[in-house]
Amino acid sequence: MTRTTLSAIVDEVNDEMKVAMRAKDKVTLGTMRLIRGAFVNAAIDLKTEALTDDEAQTVLRKLAKMRNESIDLYAANGREDRAESERAELTIIERWLPSLADEDQTRVWVKEAISNVGASNMGKVMGALMKKHKAELDGKLTQRIVKEEIAAANA
Repeated sequence: MTRTTLSAIVDEVNDEMKVAMRAKDKVTLGTMRLIRGAFVNAAIDLKTEALTDDEAQTVLRKLAKMRNESIDLYAANGREDRAESERAELTIIERWLPSLADEDQTRVWVKEAISNVGASNMGKVMGALMKKHKAELDGKLTQRIVKEEIAAANA
């Protein structure tokens, strides 16, 4: 089956995988295979032949989040060797992710969303933020700031 891609990210991952094979770079090759497998699974789940860049970034964000959680768990349990392995994979995955907004920028967007939708409902504030800035926000950071800002507005 020939597979056409709409995503430059998917094409880059495939090209990078070939380079890693030729270089016999096991870490990069393993991570590229992991990413490629996640792309294939996402395409199957979405019932599509090819992923768009946005869909590919969503998959990459999920992979990055999983790596971050694993790093925290391994580090907390004294498994620095495994944490290092996860960090190496995370570094490779992050090549295709845009940088996330810092805390100051996130706070500005949260205040803007609160002024637009009101400070009573966290779900509405988060919905407005994700609609406008989904690819640029760290979910945990955003959630924390929204809680802080709503509490401050209602105090």
